[in-house]
Amino acid sequence: MKYAVFTVSTPAMTPEDVAPKLKEYGYDGIEWRIVDEEPNPPGMGFWHGNKATVPFTGIVEKAPEIRKLAEDNGLEMPALGTYVAASDPDSVETAMKAAQALGVPKLRVNVARYDDSQPFRTVWDKDREAYRHVADLAGKYGVQALIEIHHGSLCPSASAARLYVEGMDPANVGVIHDAGNMVYEGYENYRLGLEILGEYLSHIHVKNAKWLPQKYREDKSVIWMCTAAPVHKGIADMRQLFRTLKAIGYDGWISVEDFSTERPLEDRLRENLAFLKKVEAEAEA
Repeated sequence: MKYAVFTVSTPAMTPEDVAPKLKEYGYDGIEWRIVDEEPNPPGMGFWHGNKATVPFTGIVEKAPEIRKLAEDNGLEMPALGTYVAASDPDSVETAMKAAQALGVPKLRVNVARYDDSQPFRTVWDKDREAYRHVADLAGKYGVQALIEIHHGSLCPSASAARLYVEGMDPANVGVIHDAGNMVYEGYENYRLGLEILGEYLSHIHVKNAKWLPQKYREDKSVIWMCTAAPVHKGIADMRQLFRTLKAIGYDGWISVEDFSTERPLEDRLRENLAFLKKVEAEAEA
């Protein structure tokens, strides 16, 4: 397997900082966070004020510079972490042009968010129709659009993702399996989920999370909340995940996005890679 870092998880580092660090620690690749940040955001965090972000505006023109930064540090770019949505075809096409210019074969294209404020079928049918157009664009530009299994979306589980992409060409559309996201919503047995995805399984994101009591009511019932955890300490069982990946013959990319903050960023980068390689070696054995 090869290991990359999704730069959403390195908010304190600029692109010029993070690329040489990943090379130093032994990573094989980098997955750039590509989105327009709000001007002058208050503070710095993973999703706001993230210094490791490549702006979406002007990304096609900036592509040679970003490509050179990765290549100069011996890093491959397995996928782009864009935030474009299927419902915005113009932005999707721009992102695909950027992927083509960068020489990146895959890019994330988001499905619709979902809560229970409106009927499921209405949102589902409209968004799937939009993603069929995404699939057509992917074929045109010679890239693969990736749907990420994500809580709060139409595809919180492997089963939902497979149902969503059914009938679309897997050369044009794939799925990112994310066991950490499925701690929040959508957990399924790893082998069941990975085999359901079948030929649509294209990329792996690794993070972790845990459930904590948020509030105790007067009747002693509990309101729970889910929050980020270190990769090696959360509810998602990394050893079971890697054993399953080996069992089904997956030998592709693992992209790490650790949103925990118990350890300093550089320690997270270094220790996560060492842990995951150890887990992979155990799975081989």
